Amino acid sequence: MKGSILIADDEQEIRESLSLILQDEGYDCQMAGDGEEAFEIIKNANVDIMIADIKMPKMDGITLLEKTKQISPQTLVVIITAYATVETAVQALRAGASDYILKPLDFDEVIMRVKHLISHREMELENKFLRDQINKKFNFNNIIGDSPAMRDVYKMVQRVSQSTTNVLITGKSGTGKELVARAIHANSDRSDKPFIPINCGAIPDNLFESELFGYKKGAFTGANTDKDGVFKTANNGTLFLDEVAEIPLHVQVKLLRAIEAKEVKPLGTNVTVNIDVRLVAATNKILMEEVENGNFREDLYYRLNIIELKLPSLSERKEDIPLLVKHFIDKYNRELKRNIKGVDNETMKTLMHYKWKGQVRELENVIERAVLLCDDEFISLKDLPPSTHKDIDDYYPDDLKEATKNFERQHISAILRRSDSDKKQASDLLNIGLSSLYRKIEELDINVD
Repeated sequence: MKGSILIADDEQEIRESLSLILQDEGYDCQMAGDGEEAFEIIKNANVDIMIADIKMPKMDGITLLEKTKQISPQTLVVIITAYATVETAVQALRAGASDYILKPLDFDEVIMRVKHLISHREMELENKFLRDQINKKFNFNNIIGDSPAMRDVYKMVQRVSQSTTNVLITGKSGTGKELVARAIHANSDRSDKPFIPINCGAIPDNLFESELFGYKKGAFTGANTDKDGVFKTANNGTLFLDEVAEIPLHVQVKLLRAIEAKEVKPLGTNVTVNIDVRLVAATNKILMEEVENGNFREDLYYRLNIIELKLPSLSERKEDIPLLVKHFIDKYNRELKRNIKGVDNETMKTLMHYKWKGQVRELENVIERAVLLCDDEFISLKDLPPSTHKDIDDYYPDDLKEATKNFERQHISAILRRSDSDKKQASDLLNIGLSSLYRKIEELDINVD
């Protein structure tokens, strides 16, 4: 079958005629004689297209359209209307209808409209699949945030990715520096080459050179085989030096030479190995202060810090907390095989107000704990660590409807900013119809500028 179609019309001749001609074209058709019957079918079946008369007993076409969009937003709706009620058809389009057909019906035109809608639907599904694949490839799907601060990060990532310039990512521990490094690599021309991360804070001083540059068999006691260092392993790709401020001074000299000469010399040999590596470094320290205190070489600092990408702390992007909470709930629902639907209003106020010293990593840990401990559909304060229950402010009102409106207003505003007020792009990101977005903007009094 080409697709499933529901025909809702109180005139038996029209619905049966439409059903016959569409079945002849290969579509699976169902019929309903009034709006309520049609809505019951929508609730219990997967319908690609619904063709509904605007005037029907028990439930009119506009009401049926609105209720259908609430429970089955993927169903495309075509409204049948008479010449005298074209203005009502316009109202239907604003409410989310995909098309309208005038009476008396031209069956050839109906077939053409249906084919067009099915084709458009298939194209949208294909485009969504491609967008999902691109998101996975470019690794932006793991970086959550629509705040102005995070939009600046996205723009910078896209800008620096296409170059081979060294990048220094700065920010507090837990802000997601490695995720950003991976996004830079994934957006670059080296995306099909290795991305090698190394935590400089976890390497003993006496092993730094061998980890970075490798060694030959017999170079020291215990060197029973040759070993490539991370520079050679990352050749033609990206080397991510996390906690770069922890590299000892005596190794910094050799690291600087490797960067400038684009070659490394493994321990136990005088033979150099040419390398082509894009360097991305990260630190939670103020590196210039480390330079001034004599802990970091100034020449290496300037070699690494050609472009600095500063990640905002969670306190600088509090509007992203609801998105992060949803993301982590979804993640740990999958991992822990739970079915938590969200957090209650009081808990969200607590999460918004809490000072996240551990940044996004701490928030993730709190949500993982809550998903595991929660016995209800929604996470409540009892599921959070006691340390978070202090000084809850009135970020959201107690009334659930008002709190939901506040969140919707904030989220839609963030998406509009991210889309530079392009409403079509924003509606695609929100996964709602353009007409629904306009209605939300009006209902929530959102300033689109």
